[in-house]
Amino acid sequence: MVLFLYMISGLAVPAWAVGVLLVIWAALLAVAIALFRTRPPWTLAVPVAAVAIWIAVVSAGDAWLGWTA
Repeated sequence: MVLFLYMISGLAVPAWAVGVLLVIWAALLAVAIALFRTRPPWTLAVPVAAVAIWIAVVSAGDAWLGWTA
């Protein structure tokens, strides 16, 4: 579900920012897999963090870089 948000960001942010967001998503996937093996309950925090990061990046881009839909 979160990957969907990251991919459709191209409607409001430049292509390079979508690339950065997808790299962040891949890193969060690796963190989720590592947490699933060692601390399964903490895995549930990863999607919440991913949405928070997405909101922060898109909001910061809008405020500081003038990204608009």
